[in-house]
Amino acid sequence: MIMPFCLVIARKSAVVHAFSYYRAILILCPILVLCTTYCGHTAVAADYASPPAKAQSQLAREALSIHSRNGIHRFSVEIAKTPREQEVGEMFRPDIPPDGGMLFVWPAAQQSDMWMENTLCSLDIVFIGEDHRIQSVIENTVPESLARLSSHAPVVATLELQGGITAKLGISVGDVVNAPIFDKKKL
Repeated sequence: MIMPFCLVIARKSAVVHAFSYYRAILILCPILVLCTTYCGHTAVAADYASPPAKAQSQLAREALSIHSRNGIHRFSVEIAKTPREQEVGEMFRPDIPPDGGMLFVWPAAQQSDMWMENTLCSLDIVFIGEDHRIQSVIENTVPESLARLSSHAPVVATLELQGGITAKLGISVGDVVNAPIFDKKKL
C-alpha cells in the first residue's frame, strides 16, 4: 500500500511541476513580447520569417541631386532604412522611373555588395564614398542575375537608378551626390 501511495505523490509532484512550468511560460511570454516589441526587435525578427515574395510598398522618399560636369540632376529616391527594406530593395518592381531610385545608407563605411535576384528591370548601381562623391558605377545590370555587384571599396551609401540613366545624363565617377539624409547622418 505504501508503494502506490508514493507513486501517486511522485506523479502528482511531476504534474504540479509541469503545471508550474507552463504557467511560468504563459506569464513570461507576453512580458517578453511586450519588451521586444518596445525595443523594436520583434519587427526585425518577423522581417526575416520568409524570403521576399513581392514588391515592397513605396518607402519614404527624399530629394537627391547629383552634380556632374554637365549640370545638376535631380531625383526623388526611396530610402531603404531597415535590413528588410534593404534586402527587398527594388525586387519584383517592373520598372524604375527615370527620376526615381532607391538609396541605401550604411551605418558605417563598408564594402557594398548588391545582387539582382528577383529584380525585373535593369539598374545602374552608384556607389557613394564618404566625401559624397561617386566612387564607382555599375551600368545596365542584368535583371534577375545572382552575380555579386561590388563597390570593391568602403562606401557610405549605394544608389540604385534606372538602367542606362547614368550614361544618358553623363553621371560618372567623381560627381557629387547630395541628399538631406547625408546631413542627418553627419557622414
